[in-house]
Amino acid sequence: MTARAALARGDLDTAERTALAATRDRPEEAEGWFVAGIVAAERGQIGRALPLIEAALARQATAEYHAQHARLLILARRDGEAAAAVRAAMALSGGDARTHDTIGCVLARLGDHEGSIAPFEAAVAAEPNNLSYRYNLAAACGFTGRVEAARDHYEAVLAADPGNARVHYALSILSKQTAAPIPRLEAALAAARTAPDRLRLRYALAKTHEDVGDAAATFAWLSAANDEHRRSLAYDFSSDAALFDAIEAAFDRELPAAAGDADPAPIFVVGMPRTGTTLVDRILSSHAEVGSAGELQAMPLAVKAAAGTRSRQIVDAETMLASLSADPAAIGGAYLARAAHHRPPGKSRFVDKLPANFLYVGHIARALPNARIVCLRRHPMDTVWSNYKNLFAGQSAYYAYSYDLIDTARYYVRFDRLMRLWARRFPGRVLELSYEGLVADQAGQTRALLAHCGLDWDECCLSFHENRAAVATPSAAQVRRPINADAVARWRRYEAQLAPVAEFFVREGIPI
Repeated sequence: MTARAALARGDLDTAERTALAATRDRPEEAEGWFVAGIVAAERGQIGRALPLIEAALARQATAEYHAQHARLLILARRDGEAAAAVRAAMALSGGDARTHDTIGCVLARLGDHEGSIAPFEAAVAAEPNNLSYRYNLAAACGFTGRVEAARDHYEAVLAADPGNARVHYALSILSKQTAAPIPRLEAALAAARTAPDRLRLRYALAKTHEDVGDAAATFAWLSAANDEHRRSLAYDFSSDAALFDAIEAAFDRELPAAAGDADPAPIFVVGMPRTGTTLVDRILSSHAEVGSAGELQAMPLAVKAAAGTRSRQIVDAETMLASLSADPAAIGGAYLARAAHHRPPGKSRFVDKLPANFLYVGHIARALPNARIVCLRRHPMDTVWSNYKNLFAGQSAYYAYSYDLIDTARYYVRFDRLMRLWARRFPGRVLELSYEGLVADQAGQTRALLAHCGLDWDECCLSFHENRAAVATPSAAQVRRPINADAVARWRRYEAQLAPVAEFFVREGIPI
């Protein structure tokens, strides 16, 4: 079909014109509707694309059509419908490599990394030279603990594309590194032409130098990476300060009684990123009654919908203030509906470990009165260092502070102040769990954790490293090992470089 050919060569105008002509001339045929929908999606018009794809499906249900429908539903944050659509795609035999890859990507977005392996493998088997498909398979292998398979696939990509910055970075965080990759990382950086590639390669160099114990080189590469990226973001801490101010203004006063939704299933694990949230998620999800739902956007989206604000950001000061006029029970119900599609089957309880949910403790406490909340607390200097050295989603508003040491320290101060507000306003609702305390007394702190969550003792929680469930965070390698003190007081290796942070904390009254 001419529309398909135009779409394949990136000529969206011709593809759209031809596809829409087909819908007028042959409205009973599915293909014109489908291609018109894909063109709309390529232009970022998801709301327009969905009914076109659905019109195609009404005329002919194929694996490709269902898979693309699922992809668009994910982009529209309609996860439950996306799950149904991807199941429909999987139920149909056949499908080309792109369809298999799309199915794998949707499953990964739904948190089913184990399930994504088979379609990714099918895509690679059909088109072994497609580097994008092989990258997706490698990432899924890494998330599911297939480290050697992941490494082999990443190396296959580099054999064809030696400068692939995404792959170099992924390899660097897959396992502990030796000095061997440093020359090829430096060569790739010298040839890099884009800012995102330079960012990833500098982070890969920093991670590699840290693994081999070269603190000076580690800090130098991180500084180069973060300084350039921060300039591109045009971030100012005042935007985050305004958000904290709005939350405090909304909740630091008496609020009307709220019934909320009584479901006791959720366990929220919150805190600053890189402070042990994944570790606690693994401990809890090793319990017979508990499964991990991963890092859900369900609470931020439920609050945003309830607030009804028109800003493009999910979390901002306006939304936080407006959300207090909404019915807490409605927020709780909306959260549970969104989370339902990510809950592991056969478990009565589930963990939502989005660290940024510490911003929503007030909403959680009112909307889900029987939910349990655990906040990780790590030494402030280690918290700053671990945030600064981690490459978060490059354009995420949640983590824009993390590319500057003092901005990260400022963010910690406001986090600490907000947690003290939650303790005053909702006494007993949040267990503040020390990462260092957990490392020093695993059994004792695990008992306290399970008791707070209303769970009986389960010996398996001490063997969390044997939990084979997927991990899609930078902590994947660490949580597959027994608990250890390797990360405790790691900031001391960089004490001289972090001196401005220590001085800032002293001025702000934060003990270090």
